Formats: sequence, C-alpha cells, structure tokens
Amino acid sequence: MSETLETGLFLMQALATLFVFAIGVGILAVIIMYIVDRTQTSHTVRRNFPVVGRFRYLFEHLGEFFRQYFFALDREEMPFNRAQRSWVYRASKGVDGTVAFGSTLNLSPTGTPIFVNCPYPTLEEDAAPTSPLTIGPYARRPYDAKSVFNLSGMSYGAISKPAVLALSNGSRMAGIWMNTGEGGLSPWHLEGGADIVFQIGTAKYGVRDENGKLDDDKLRAVAAHNTVKMIELKLSQGAKPGKGGILPGGKVTEEIAAIRGIPAGDSSISPNRHPEINSASDLLDMINHIREVTGLPTGFKAVIGAYGWLDELFAEIRERGIETAPDFITVDSGDGGTGAAPMSLIDNVGLPLKESLPLVVDKLSEYGLRERVKVVASGKLINPSDAAWALCLGADFINSARGFMFALGCIQALQCNKNTCPTGITTHDKKLQRGLVPADKAERVRRYSETMRKEIGVIAHSCGVPEPRLLRRYHCRIVQGDGRSIPLDEIYPDVHSAYGT
Repeated sequence: MSETLETGLFLMQALATLFVFAIGVGILAVIIMYIVDRTQTSHTVRRNFPVVGRFRYLFEHLGEFFRQYFFALDREEMPFNRAQRSWVYRASKGVDGTVAFGSTLNLSPTGTPIFVNCPYPTLEEDAAPTSPLTIGPYARRPYDAKSVFNLSGMSYGAISKPAVLALSNGSRMAGIWMNTGEGGLSPWHLEGGADIVFQIGTAKYGVRDENGKLDDDKLRAVAAHNTVKMIELKLSQGAKPGKGGILPGGKVTEEIAAIRGIPAGDSSISPNRHPEINSASDLLDMINHIREVTGLPTGFKAVIGAYGWLDELFAEIRERGIETAPDFITVDSGDGGTGAAPMSLIDNVGLPLKESLPLVVDKLSEYGLRERVKVVASGKLINPSDAAWALCLGADFINSARGFMFALGCIQALQCNKNTCPTGITTHDKKLQRGLVPADKAERVRRYSETMRKEIGVIAHSCGVPEPRLLRRYHCRIVQGDGRSIPLDEIYPDVHSAYGT
C-alpha cells in the first residue's frame, strides 16, 4: 500500500514539475516573441503591440472561413455563393433538388435574368433530346458533339491526377467532351475514354519543340488518339487576359514537367500570347495549319475586350473562303476562373459574357458565318439558369470548369494557386489527394452533367420550346435599374428574325 502511495506521490510531483516547466517555457517564449516583435521592422502592428499583435494575422487568416460558414448569407459570397454551390453538390450526389416555401433569390437587382414562361409549356412527350451538332464540316474528321453542356479546360498540373481521372471517367459516362487545358495530354486524360478537346496554349505544352515552337510530329501524335476529337487554340483566358498560364514551381512534378516539356520544379509561365500570331491573317494561317496536320476540327478560345479584330478576322474569312474559318469560338467571360493570376487581371480586365457573347454571335451573323462557326460559352455558368441564359444569347454549347470542381467536392477554399487544396483537387500532395476517390467522384461528375442537361431542358420546356437550343433572346428578360425587366432582344437586337435560326 505504501509503495502505491509513493508511486502516486512521485507521479504528482513529476506532473507538477512538468507543469512548472511548461509555464516556464511559455513565459520564455512570450519574452522571446516580445523581443522579436519589438525589434523587427517589417510589421507595424507587431512592433507597436508585441505578441498581442500576432493574433491579428491569425484572425485575418481564419476570417475567410468564418465568413463562409457562419456569417455570409446564402446569396452573398463571391465568386460563387452558397446557394450556387449547394445546387451543384446536390445535383452531383443525386440528392433531391427541390426546395420549399419560396425562392431566396432577390429578383430586384439590375441584371437579374427572368425566363418568360408560356401558357402552353412543352409536354413531356413532345420534348426532344438535344441533337448532336456537327463541328468542323471541312475537317477530315468532323466531330458530332452530343452534349450541350461540357467540361472546360483544366490542365494536369493545375489539378491533380485523381481529379483528372475522375473527370475523364465521369465525362465518358455522361457523354460530354473534356478539355485538357493548356498543360498537354496526360495518360490520365486518356484513361477515362472521354471525348477530348486538346488545348494548345501559348507555351504549346505537349506539342512544342525544344525552342517552344509548334512541333507537327507531336501534334500528329496527339491527333492519333481516337478519343481526341478537336483542337482548341487558346489566345486568352477570362481570368487573366494578356497573361499566359501560371503554374507555381512547387506543382511542377517530374511527370508534369515531362508532359509539358519543361524542367521539373521550375514555375511554368506561358507567354502572354502566341509569338507567331500578330494578325487576323496569322491566326487563320495557324488554325488552318493545325486542322490540316491533325485532320481535326480546330477553333480558338478568347476573352473579348477590344473587338475590331473580329471584323478583320471575319472579313478575311469571307475573302479566303468559308472553309478557312475556325470551326468554333470559345468565348470566355472576363470573370472566368483560374488556378493562379494577378488580381488586377482577375478583377478588371476583359468583358463579361453578358456583353461579349451576344457581340460575337451577332458579328458572326453579320458576316454570314453563324452556321459555319459554332459558339461555346464559358465563364461562371454552373447552374441551369446560367446555361439557359447563354443559350438564349446564341451559344451552341456551354463549358464549365468550376461547376465540375464543385462536383468533385471543391469547397471554394481559394487555395488553387498553392499545393494545399484540402479536397485534393488542385494539389500534388499525396496525403491530401487521398481524400479524392476517382471512382466515387466520377459518378458525381456524371450526375452533375446529366442533371444540368435535364434542368436546362426544364427551363426550355417552360418557355414552350422542345429542346434547349431553340431558346431565343425573347425568352429571357433582364431586370433594369428601375426594377422593370425588358427582353434580351431589346438589349441586344438579334440580326435574325424572331423565328429565325
């Protein structure tokens, strides 16, 4: 008994000693921090308020998470609010998408779209599936695109191997195309068996020679894969027009470097434009060269700012012949997404889709090219109403990247430019990637895509048309500053007749 008592007393003394030691270490740490803060010259708050000032940086870091989960209302956050994200989560999980009591969307703000339902909506038995649309009739291998809603460009490097695998398998199951982004064609893009749109960025990753020029042999090798259906020449991106792609060196692994043709560990900085394209003539030469080498439909992606160059381009097409036109144009919005970009470009450069999309559609119509050149709309179109609005303006297809990121489980942590993405989507840290199970997320990609197409159809049927591509500008009204709404065809008069194509 006495031995037990002695052991207990010894343990108590040891714990007391450890406690005193811990207090001593804590006091010493505070003293050291006080001296460091008081003498350093980089941080004013810490210099004036030693130790206590450090909490300011902690609270600033935690603030964005508290705002997201506790303080921001469902429709307040940017770039996507909780209501938008929640819809994608539910759609991708196959959860009931209905809501009760009433809408939380305020219909008063200027710019809010309101679709015009008709008194005799399309009956279910009269509804028509969206027909495949042929892109590139003058290419040796035209592409019959089956889906109106598709996956936009996200490169391997910007996103992880498990994310690419999930997207490629999910895209195949959903029958949609998958854009590679500018990082080249990886084995993980091909493994899923989806239709691939191969993007050529300004650095020409994956199809470049040792000097960064376009390598025709590598281009042919890409086109030799049966699943590669189209080539997209990237001129600019909505989130960073005038700036090339940015992949921090910490994300340039040995494998990614080999696919891109650059040194491992070095930041991947693409030129801000294609050096060999200086005019409309050069652009057409490049497009036709790529189409001739690959045999595939070839178009370009651009965010629109100045638009006089479109007149020059379309006028030259009329001179050369309609077969020389790009097979499609992807119009990216000035508020598009990215893994990394300067805030100055993200915030204030490039026209938003609401201006650029009707401009491009109408320019094509003006020059008699509307049927020849298909239009793909891209930029923040992650919900059915977003996509239906773009179709009303004249888009043939809708591309989304961030919508599919939400389907993969993205929580909008805003860490895409780092290697610390908590959901494993934009990181190459194996421990973080472990949380993303490709087989499970592929099903979510499929369900999200299928639900989007279904719900876009629901809007179209409410407006009285049998399928989404028959939506026109008069089917959607936009709220003005006085609170009243006016039809889109009054804001952007369509060059086609009201019942034209």
